Amino acid sequence: MASTRSPGRFRRPLIPILSVALAASVGLATPATARETPPFRNPALSLDARVADLLGRLTLDEKISLLHQYQPAIPRLDIKAFKTGTEAVHGVAWTSWGDQKIDADKGTVFPQAVGLASTWDPALIRQVGKTTGVEARGYHSTNDERMYWGLNLWAPVTNLLRDPRWGRNEEGYSEDTTLTAAIANAYGKGAQGDDPKYLLTAPTLKHYLANNNETLRSTTDVQLRERVLNEYDRQAFKPIIAADGATGVMSAYNLVNGRPNAVNPDLAVGGPLRSWTKRDLFNVTDAGLPDSLAGSGTDPRWNTNYYPDFTQGDAAILKAGNDSFTANNRDASITVTAIKDALAKGLVKVSDIDAAVRHALSIRVRLGEFDPDGGPYGKINTSVLNTDASKRLNRRTAADAMVLLKNSGKALPLPKATAKKVAVVGPLADVVYTDWYSGQMPYKVTPVDGIRAKLGAGATVTGVRGDDRIALKDVKTGKYVTGGSGASGATLAVSDAAPAATSQFDVTDWGDGIVTLRNAANGKYVGYNWSNFVNDQVEPNAWFVQQQFALEKQADGNVKLRYAGYETHETWFSSGNYVGIGEDGKLKLGTKDDAAVFAQETLVNGADAVAKAAKDADQVVFLAGSNPSVNGRENYDRPSTNLPAGQRALIKAALKANPKTTLVLENSYPTAITWEQKNVPAIVWTSHAGAETGNALADVLFGDVDPSGHLTQTWYRSDSELPSIFDYDIIKSNRTYLYYRGKPLYPFGHGLSYSTFKYGRPQVSGSGSGVTVSVPVTNTGKVAGADVVQLYTHQRSSRVKQPLKQLRAFQKVRLNPGQTTTVRLRFAKADLAHWDVTRGKQIVESSTYDLLVGASAGDIRQRASIKVTGERVPARDLSKPTPAANFDDYSGVKLVDESKVNGTAVGGKEGAWISFADADLRSGPSGIKARVAKASAGTTTIQVRAGGPRGRLAGTLTVPSTGNKYTYQDITGQISRISGRQDVYLVFGGDVRLSSFSFTS
Repeated sequence: MASTRSPGRFRRPLIPILSVALAASVGLATPATARETPPFRNPALSLDARVADLLGRLTLDEKISLLHQYQPAIPRLDIKAFKTGTEAVHGVAWTSWGDQKIDADKGTVFPQAVGLASTWDPALIRQVGKTTGVEARGYHSTNDERMYWGLNLWAPVTNLLRDPRWGRNEEGYSEDTTLTAAIANAYGKGAQGDDPKYLLTAPTLKHYLANNNETLRSTTDVQLRERVLNEYDRQAFKPIIAADGATGVMSAYNLVNGRPNAVNPDLAVGGPLRSWTKRDLFNVTDAGLPDSLAGSGTDPRWNTNYYPDFTQGDAAILKAGNDSFTANNRDASITVTAIKDALAKGLVKVSDIDAAVRHALSIRVRLGEFDPDGGPYGKINTSVLNTDASKRLNRRTAADAMVLLKNSGKALPLPKATAKKVAVVGPLADVVYTDWYSGQMPYKVTPVDGIRAKLGAGATVTGVRGDDRIALKDVKTGKYVTGGSGASGATLAVSDAAPAATSQFDVTDWGDGIVTLRNAANGKYVGYNWSNFVNDQVEPNAWFVQQQFALEKQADGNVKLRYAGYETHETWFSSGNYVGIGEDGKLKLGTKDDAAVFAQETLVNGADAVAKAAKDADQVVFLAGSNPSVNGRENYDRPSTNLPAGQRALIKAALKANPKTTLVLENSYPTAITWEQKNVPAIVWTSHAGAETGNALADVLFGDVDPSGHLTQTWYRSDSELPSIFDYDIIKSNRTYLYYRGKPLYPFGHGLSYSTFKYGRPQVSGSGSGVTVSVPVTNTGKVAGADVVQLYTHQRSSRVKQPLKQLRAFQKVRLNPGQTTTVRLRFAKADLAHWDVTRGKQIVESSTYDLLVGASAGDIRQRASIKVTGERVPARDLSKPTPAANFDDYSGVKLVDESKVNGTAVGGKEGAWISFADADLRSGPSGIKARVAKASAGTTTIQVRAGGPRGRLAGTLTVPSTGNKYTYQDITGQISRISGRQDVYLVFGGDVRLSSFSFTS
């Protein structure tokens, strides 16, 4: 019988819990009698032999039990339980035990992933990855926590950062495939350790494939035409898997070309993904993904209903190449029941189960789990957590990730000798925030702390956030909204007759109308706890970030308070998201019409406080930016890239009071700071940089560390330069530095130094399949510094639209004043390939390729060129069966799943078209044959036109109903008056799916 599930992911808030003894619950018992050591426990045997032996010893029921995230113990074989999924995007972050979130709180929290990539230093990031792997082993080392802290890490995230509004921008690396691959491979190799045979941990790449918007993420049908699919989105994964930088991938929530990623055939044995490596890959589903494939349909934003029940859905997931089901928390019975039912109905074979279990066992053997001594990493314990060495590495990484965006008049570095009074102002001046995928830091160094420590006792360092301090007075009663003064706060109510400390709130503007309210009495944020509003939160946090509000001005100058917690975006949340007042005086939720009206009294003007602190300071450091929980994150995209208006007003106040103001922008994504770039002397960008934020920032600002970070994304001047976040066709929409034709605020790869660098004439050499560009680089400044030398290529002639430039290699160099070094940048000629839609393969075209050496995509210093003898794409031969999806251009069509298992077809509607350029029609075809499906009743047409969608009509196909969108039939028609070399257009007259076509004579 088919199983049932409760659809949805994280349907309840994840609640941190304390560690408990799990030995009994996970079955860690040792067999009562000694047994002969079986081959699978013999380290001298090959991996394949050990896996085969263990697989042969398992019963069918035991094999099926290993398909779930929580793999149970098998006591008769002395096999312990195993759990997939410890989050580790920038250090060990958290794990789950059922539906409960357990935060890592003893280890190292490194800069966010986008910050790690900003170092452009794979060697450094490999150290970060290794530290993360070692600490994962440390958490895993004790019996009572080994099932919490599994060694299958869900990191790194390699989805490309094509749109800065993506809520998870902080988790990725770059908009570029070469940089993403280099950093991800380094992190993954580090996390796997240095042993050629054993794994320190098993990193898993997230999220396959094209998972790059959070709005409607589970039902978004990402349209990837063949070139974008093969040149961009697959390239976010292929180089890493090919280099064995990860041990598998996580299948993503979204659909690609009409088919959910849960059943993406790329993952299957024989599919592209597994062909990229000779290693066994262990692929997992994203959390709850099996639920969305065959859900009940109660939440259309979650359920795709691609299959009618979980038996058919789970069978398809398994056959598609997923080896582990992340579903139903610890309850594996639902998955087990569905797989057994599928087996009984012939939907899966035992061989399908064996294949998945073989992949799981391969990883477990490589982790040393079945070695008598646990393998070379089996002795690691908790002493590795938060060591002095990891703190030093964290500080160095955070500093090297910081990007100097502007430095007019050498405003930086700040002079330590004369900076006796420093004002550190702005909303991030005295805080270090965590994010959803970071651990809880055992210590935090804020910007104020770091600068104070840098300057020592002889300097005065003042920290001012610049928040407006307000009181909210109920206009009906004249009483003020009041919280509690203790550490746990109190339920908010209208009670105080005058604005005492408990009825005063600091308001921080995070942009797009959203603010947070922090109580002046205890410094805690106001949040909603599903029944009341309480001032008890250290910072905005949790799955539903419930500490968000909007102060909505009314015509009379008063305000209504709208509650804007993330759960208000959910379909199940009521329309009552305005704050009212109950009969007991407590704040409550209600409709806008029933909302209380408050007089907003400003007790402290934040801009005035900032100006006052700045006026008498020798230097001002302004900390602007984001709150990682408020300004977009998993499940929530950012509405815009604008800097919050309230923060801009504070920057203007500081700059007016003191022109010696440096802006530090601390967030996780490109931001439209056009005004600041024009007016502020010096600007530094950093991601949220972890526990050592303040120390690293002080190191950079005062010149002890040369800023050497470079941007990994294009920074646009405004949101108007961005197309829809749902538009994934970077080629047609001119997205990312590859195709963007405008003038960015900051180009991809941008980053300044306190020194200057001269690039000499490049020398080009080739050795068979490779190209080396050697360029002398000289530090022409007066201080030691670092630069990232970047090599781009541009293909001068091509059958298709090519990138304006594309990164091929890079190297970070550190030079003393006057020092010269020769940087050798290498790439393979095969890297110049693009996807030839005429023949469905990667090719390198014969062409002249410009070699562009510079400090960013917008700062090219030297040029050379090479002639490459490759292929010339022949004219299209449309007499051969041509997949409709292999078009050159399109309008109005939709790529769809040809079947639920594999294949891509083109779905048309009235007026939509696809084109096939440069077709050789010299044979004078007289007919056309097409494979079509049409679910709706009646007939429609497909026109054949030459030269354009309104060009000469050569023929018309009449398409009948086939009764089902997956039922195809071949149809034929006549064509005439079309010959020579032509661009052929197929124009749809209505709803139809076209799989393939060919011309006939």
